[in-house]
Amino acid sequence: MSNENKILIGIGVVTVILIAVAVFSLGGSNGLSGTNNTADQKPKDLKVLIKSDSHVDGPANAKVSVVEFGDFQCPACGSAYPVVSQIEQNYKGKIKFVFRNYPLPVHKNAKVAAEAAEAAGAQGKFFQMYHKLYDNQKSWSDSNNALDEYFVKYAKEIGLDVNKFSSEVKASKYADKIQNDMNDGNAVGVSATPTFYINGLEQVGGLPYDEFKTKVDTALKAAK
Repeated sequence: MSNENKILIGIGVVTVILIAVAVFSLGGSNGLSGTNNTADQKPKDLKVLIKSDSHVDGPANAKVSVVEFGDFQCPACGSAYPVVSQIEQNYKGKIKFVFRNYPLPVHKNAKVAAEAAEAAGAQGKFFQMYHKLYDNQKSWSDSNNALDEYFVKYAKEIGLDVNKFSSEVKASKYADKIQNDMNDGNAVGVSATPTFYINGLEQVGGLPYDEFKTKVDTALKAAK
C-alpha cells in the first residue's frame, strides 16, 4: 500500500469518528446508549433544573425528580420516550417527571414542536401534547408545515381552543420560555439530547429500562 493511500485511509477514519461524535452531540442517535457513571458526580442544583413555570408530572413533593432536557424531533429522545413513560407509570406517586425544552437547530421542526407543547401547556394540557408529539414523531418530523398538517389535529384531539393554540404557535409566543429552558440547560452543561437529571445526577442519553430503574431505585433509597 502506498503512503498516499495510507494517508487517505487515515483521513477517512478520522472523518468517520468526528461525524459520529457530532451526530451524538446533536441528539441524532436512535439508540439507548447513555454511559454516565453517577457514582462520582456532584448533583446539579435543583433550583436551576426545576423552575416555578416548569412542567411537572407527578406529585410536587416527590422525593425523586427526573428532569429531562429534550427535543421533540430528536430521534434519541423518541427512543428514550417509551422507557421514560414506563418509569413514570411504574413509579407513579413516587417520582415527579419534569420536561424542559432543548430544541436543536439541526431539527427543522423542533422549535415549532416546542411552541406547540407550550401553547398546549398554557391551556393546562402540556403533557397531553407531549405524548402526541412523541407518539407521532415519525409522522411530522419531515413535514414542511407541521403546525397545520399535524399539530392542529393533535390540538383538536386533546380538546384545546384550536384558534388560540394555532395563533400562539404561529406568533412564537413562547420563544422566551423555550429559550429560558435552554439557558438553564446550558447552565448545567447540557450538550446533547436527551439529558436527564435524576435528583440532580446527570445521565446523558437514554438507557434501557432496567438501567434507568436501577438509577431511580438508588435515588429513592438515598432519599429515605
